Amino acid sequence: MTTLRLRPEDPADEEPVARVLAGAFARPDVAAPPEVGLVDELRRSGAWIPELAMVAEYGGEVVGYALLTRVRVRSDGGSFPALALGPVAVAPHRQRIGHGTAVVQAALDAATELSERLVVVLGAPTFYRRFGFSRADRMGWTSPWSGLGEPWQAVVLPPSADEAPPPQGEVIFPPPWSRV
Repeated sequence: MTTLRLRPEDPADEEPVARVLAGAFARPDVAAPPEVGLVDELRRSGAWIPELAMVAEYGGEVVGYALLTRVRVRSDGGSFPALALGPVAVAPHRQRIGHGTAVVQAALDAATELSERLVVVLGAPTFYRRFGFSRADRMGWTSPWSGLGEPWQAVVLPPSADEAPPPQGEVIFPPPWSRV
């Protein structure tokens, strides 16, 4: 029986990940969806955290992807680290069977293991609620996407012992995000 294998991306996965992103975000008006370029740029940026680029592999084929990269929260007390989730993608022929849920959960679990506290995402509320995400603006985090309402979401990951809640403030994304 073939099972889904979840693991961090390795350099040999770059091309298969690009194919998954291209298939999942395909649009008739562009040759390559901007998400493909976004991931390439994030890999070369200071926002990249190799342990938090997760792939889902089925039968030896990369079929899913979830990426967490570094963002900063600017508050009255300074600047604090957080993570942005995205892009998340599943190959079209493997969608709606749980691979997206599995790869997102694997990425969030890996972030928790690294003692990360805050993850933000811009995406479908009905999908991300299952991981504990809720409206980020109502929780005190703003961004260029705050005006979109429900799709701008955040989740606070389980804390280490005696750790204060993450600071509220403006989420600052690295430059590659401004081109999507």
